[in-house]
Amino acid sequence: NKMKIEIFSLERTQSLWENTVKYNLTDSGVHPFTLRELLTEEEIESLLSLRLGYGQTNGSIELREAITQLYPGSNIDNILVTNGTAEANFVMSWLLLEPNDEVLYMQPNYNQIGGLAQCFGAKVKNFYLYEKLGWQPSLAEIEEKISPRTKLIALCNPNNPTGSILNPSIAENIINLASRVGAYLYVDEIYRGSELEGRETETFWGKYDKVIIGAGLSKAYALPGLRLGWLIGPSDFISKAWAYHDYTSITAGIISHYLGALVLQPNRRKTILERNRQILKNNLEILTSWMSNFSHLFSLVPPKAGGMAFLKYHFSMNSTKLSNRLREEKSVFVVPGDCFGLDGYIRIGIGANPLLLKEGLAIFKDWLQKNLNS
Repeated sequence: NKMKIEIFSLERTQSLWENTVKYNLTDSGVHPFTLRELLTEEEIESLLSLRLGYGQTNGSIELREAITQLYPGSNIDNILVTNGTAEANFVMSWLLLEPNDEVLYMQPNYNQIGGLAQCFGAKVKNFYLYEKLGWQPSLAEIEEKISPRTKLIALCNPNNPTGSILNPSIAENIINLASRVGAYLYVDEIYRGSELEGRETETFWGKYDKVIIGAGLSKAYALPGLRLGWLIGPSDFISKAWAYHDYTSITAGIISHYLGALVLQPNRRKTILERNRQILKNNLEILTSWMSNFSHLFSLVPPKAGGMAFLKYHFSMNSTKLSNRLREEKSVFVVPGDCFGLDGYIRIGIGANPLLLKEGLAIFKDWLQKNLNS
């Protein structure tokens, strides 16, 4: 029974259009670094004499040691380095999910794991974050949907697309529910470190013996082109995951290993995260002041972290149609809420180059005024 995949609508929608439009407002990370901005002359020199071998396929010792600093109580045997967090998500799903397992899945979300779970024959049960609760879930809904067949509970925290962070007491309750049924808890923490106010979200690592974390350098660190991610989990899970990784990509690139180990040194990491936060805060201000022209048309629960704002709009038009029209008529690209199963919303990236954001929003404003006669 060959696995059948459904089109990953978010990724496909973005890759179809993001390079062909003039104003791409869909990026969910922060304006990426160049190597020159990131490295000293000396580091660039040493990069030039790096031998382009395979390196250590589960991640170099330097890189895994640097990663352990982010997860108190972990050691290098808890870590597998992957090609981006997308591969971490894939390896985890492939290893854990069997036909008829149940997956309890946070929505809205980056929907890769939901699509994979279905393709591995698991049954996906969604539970939702609610705007009226400040994009927090309802514990009653989770309790009602969890069962002894729940193999995996999948969270994204901080959340894509809403930018919300789970309230600590809700997080604790979810952990208790997971342990009651013996489910694995997988937390995509790729946005940890991008908190606008600077207080870093506490990791789920170490809170329960079946917690697995996926993360990487694509979002909070503004380095998506390195394709560097990791899984962190119990050492027996990680050694099995390494065996699966041998069948997918074997290893992440050695240049990415080298750069990742540099980036995660405490001082460099701090500098990178501060630069990125500044960009996010400034851009959120640009977006907020733009919205004040249309207080009746848009509302926003301000994101606490991450590179995006999930705007609710108060006029009747399907989100895909809105996105298509803006793109076709004005070469401005926003992600429709439909990509997250929530029509009536659009996601706008707040990590972009501020000039691009301002220009794109000015054109969007113009379009709204002409088309909605406001």
